[in-house]
Amino acid sequence: MPEFEMMGLLSWIVMGLAAGALARFLSPGEDSMGCFMTLATGIVGAILGGFAASWLGFGGFRGFDLYSLIVATLGAVVLILILRLFRRRR
Repeated sequence: MPEFEMMGLLSWIVMGLAAGALARFLSPGEDSMGCFMTLATGIVGAILGGFAASWLGFGGFRGFDLYSLIVATLGAVVLILILRLFRRRR
């Protein structure tokens, strides 16, 4: 695997972990998520946030910077709120 692809994957994982941790901090509650679920929430939230930002005309990810972290964190917060809605309906 070329070096730039490996660093891109590592950057997504680090960004997802940071976004997931920030999202969990910004939306406290009784969620029993472990480290891997927080990572997955951050990565999926980052993807959703990037799509939403692009769709709304704000642009998507620009690399590993503060803007991307904010977009990824907002996407992860929205994802956490959606997951909570589905859990309450059970």
